[in-house]
Amino acid sequence: MREGSLEAPTRHVIAWQDPDYTDPEKLDAEMRRQFDVCHTCRRCFNLCDSFPRLFDLIDNSSSGELDAVPSAALAGVVEACTLCDMCFMTKCPYVPPHPFNIDFPHLMLRARAADLKRGKADFVQGQLGETDRNGKLAGLAAPLVNWGSDTHNRLTRPALEKIAGIDRRADLPKFHGKTFAMRAKAATPARDAAAPAKARKAAIFATCFVNYNNPRIGEALQAVLAKNGVTTEVVYPGCCGMPLLERGDLARVAATARKTAAALAPLISRGFDIVAAVPSCALMLKFEWPLIVPDDDNVKRLARATFDASEYVVDIAKKEGLAPGLEPLPGGVTVHLACHARAQNVGQKAAEMLRLVPQADVAVIERCSGHGGSWGVMKANFDTALKVGAPVARQAVKNEKMFVASECPLAAAHILQGMERVDGDKTVPEASFHPIELFARAYGVLP
Repeated sequence: MREGSLEAPTRHVIAWQDPDYTDPEKLDAEMRRQFDVCHTCRRCFNLCDSFPRLFDLIDNSSSGELDAVPSAALAGVVEACTLCDMCFMTKCPYVPPHPFNIDFPHLMLRARAADLKRGKADFVQGQLGETDRNGKLAGLAAPLVNWGSDTHNRLTRPALEKIAGIDRRADLPKFHGKTFAMRAKAATPARDAAAPAKARKAAIFATCFVNYNNPRIGEALQAVLAKNGVTTEVVYPGCCGMPLLERGDLARVAATARKTAAALAPLISRGFDIVAAVPSCALMLKFEWPLIVPDDDNVKRLARATFDASEYVVDIAKKEGLAPGLEPLPGGVTVHLACHARAQNVGQKAAEMLRLVPQADVAVIERCSGHGGSWGVMKANFDTALKVGAPVARQAVKNEKMFVASECPLAAAHILQGMERVDGDKTVPEASFHPIELFARAYGVLP
């Protein structure tokens, strides 16, 4: 056994400004080095479609080894990675500080950065990643956009599939003309006057999804914190850059990190915690940004000050105790632990939080939903996304709970779509939730 084999995994700074980072020959050599380790191990065969693609390429090659696989064929392996980080966090025994130095997600990130530099990045994926622009434009005509994106719309969805490659069956997020940040500013909410005052102050990082697509999640988080005497403000300098990261646009992610961290620095100096409403954004602020801009003190301070929503509520419960008033949630909850929540390495905080509800009946599913952000809605990937998420959907149907929840709202909706395709006569819930919405419902502060 290697020396230091029981040490915690660590990650290297992403050297995206080094010319070697996107050098085609050096990238190909590193991909082959890491892929060969994956080939000899194969523990990640059932995580996502990247690994079956890689292993099929090797097994069907003339030699049965990686050396017989042409480099061009490896592009499919890169394309299938959703950067969920589960191979790094939960499966791979060879991550740093192991001398094999395997970091599959960041290798895929490097390959996408190289593709972007060579002009090979997918155009549609790039446009889908412009979340602030898309959210603002769609909000101007939200009812029309939502009508056009409905899966039952047989006029517009086939056209969208043909033009943009978005599968007509894939559930798409709705848009709101009045964003969460706008609603919060209009309401100017403060902490609940009836709640015992706490020293905590929380700046809720709205995230692009909550801001434009589901303000209710943000309202639930703000209401729960107010109920517990926490002074809150809503902040949204802009998208965290996860969609940009997924396509390898590290220069723009770095610029976003510096800008956002500088904007939030005064709040942190005033004692505010930063609470991200969805885990993908918390992951970016906590872990990815410091690896991309390691020399920025504001980014470092922001990483230390950031909490995921469920993590923050559990922290309050453990350190100060929760305000009374929680009521049971009849029918129980199936809670899916999102990959980007698990990758934060803070434990099952969504499940911990829901178990604080009296008479809690919580069933936990800790496996990838298969959605993969914008990747899973594409026609080329939708069936694969359903296949990867099928075990989650089957378990959710088997649980027969009243509520289905995930900290990733896109995953939650995708799970419902998978449940609808599971054989059987069991009833599928009409809607999915973020766990904080259910917690707010248990408090009676959100219908």
